[in-house]
Amino acid sequence: MSVHFDVLIVGAGLSGIGAGYHLQANCPDRSYAILEGRDCIGGTWDLFRYPGIRSDSDMYTLGYSFRPWTEPKAIADGPSILNYVRETARAYGIDKNIRFNHRVVRADWSSADSQWTVEVERGPEKTIERFTCSFLFMCSGYYKYEHGYTPDFPGIADFAGRVVHPQKWIDDIDYAAKKVVVIGSGATAVTLVPEMAKTAAHVTMLQRSPTYVVARPDEDKVANWLRARLPAKLAYGLTRWKNVLFGMYFYRLCKRDPERVKKLILGGVRHALGPDYDVATHFTPRYNPWDQRLCLVPNGDLFESLRNGRSSVVTDQIETFTRGGIKLKSGNVLDADIVVTATGLDLQVLGGLEINVDGARVDLSKTMNYKGLMYSGVPNLAAAFGYTNASWTLKCDLTCEYVCRMLNHMKANGYAQVTPRRNDPDVAELPWVDFSSGYIQRAAARFPKQGSRRPWRLYQNYALDIMTLRFGSLKDEAIEFLPARQASADAASNPARQVA
Repeated sequence: MSVHFDVLIVGAGLSGIGAGYHLQANCPDRSYAILEGRDCIGGTWDLFRYPGIRSDSDMYTLGYSFRPWTEPKAIADGPSILNYVRETARAYGIDKNIRFNHRVVRADWSSADSQWTVEVERGPEKTIERFTCSFLFMCSGYYKYEHGYTPDFPGIADFAGRVVHPQKWIDDIDYAAKKVVVIGSGATAVTLVPEMAKTAAHVTMLQRSPTYVVARPDEDKVANWLRARLPAKLAYGLTRWKNVLFGMYFYRLCKRDPERVKKLILGGVRHALGPDYDVATHFTPRYNPWDQRLCLVPNGDLFESLRNGRSSVVTDQIETFTRGGIKLKSGNVLDADIVVTATGLDLQVLGGLEINVDGARVDLSKTMNYKGLMYSGVPNLAAAFGYTNASWTLKCDLTCEYVCRMLNHMKANGYAQVTPRRNDPDVAELPWVDFSSGYIQRAAARFPKQGSRRPWRLYQNYALDIMTLRFGSLKDEAIEFLPARQASADAASNPARQVA
């Protein structure tokens, strides 16, 4: 026997808790449950435990639209964010709807029944259980929790010290008074280096190529001033829009005048590190700003660590690991007791879920992304996926609002099924994200495509998405709404209908 819900949400992290709130607030007559594969709330913010773990965007935009962030720090540490997510779940009773240790592995859609059958593995024994739902809302993030990405480094088995990926950090890793090499130059690396350097003998950030690094105060003085004088919700809303508009302006400036922005960023680095530091080698990327994500360092902590000699940056390539460290292609050798491979994430679509529609396996790489939240040929399914150029939650909040609007529209009009359809042959396929970062490029072939124009195009623009997802029409030439009887008849007459 399976238990039925109107909506099943997969994942109890930042996105899943937000989805639970929006369903309660906007679709109070719909039953729902959240299926979480792990034993706790928090997702990313519980999984990642490495030293210094923090947000790389401000909490006034990473926080929920409906629950003000009231802490003084805008760039918050991981435990504070985790507490915020868990407190939100408790405050709104969302935690009562979560089923922990329920790992979703398969979902089968039946047009005849207008519902999903969702198969889960429960607990360490992986007992198979099944649920049914009318709508499936995936909030499972975009990377594998089981492991991160680590290249095949030559000679790594010969290294006598400890090698650890930040995604698998555990409490017994002792780096006090030890020589540490952090491989990588992204957000994780620039977080780890200054934090570990506080107690390590020395920390070296070994990078193959530089990343743009920007220093910013960890507190927003304007936000704190507003919060001291205005009601919390009003102060939060004003700060949120201030930061959204500045972020949009800065992103557009990067695209319109990259050389100007490049000079501004590198000028800030030179000011922080002094005239004698080799900024050209270690902090000048080969690409333009926002072709990849910028790295944020709160209060310039990385630069301070470099100035006082507790850490250093080496730009080179690895020839091989040795027993005592890493030999570089330049011939130099880095001694190390611990090597941290901050080399990225291993991305996957919809948490690695197997999807079948009317008995046919769906290859999501062959589908096209509709409005950034649904997939061509896949009925009654949406996924929360945030921005690459702004805070994750901004897009997820809008996605939740749209899903609720759509569910209410379907109920009001007697529809049982909604499916995006690729019925315009002139819409060209484009990569799902226009980003040159390695972790994106490694996974690009596995992800859905986006289209060359609306409603298949992803614009990475919060203001435009507000108009589309919050206020725009739910009907267009690419979306198909069907009542239960017609959906069942269509399935019976055309069982081989293509998913894409």
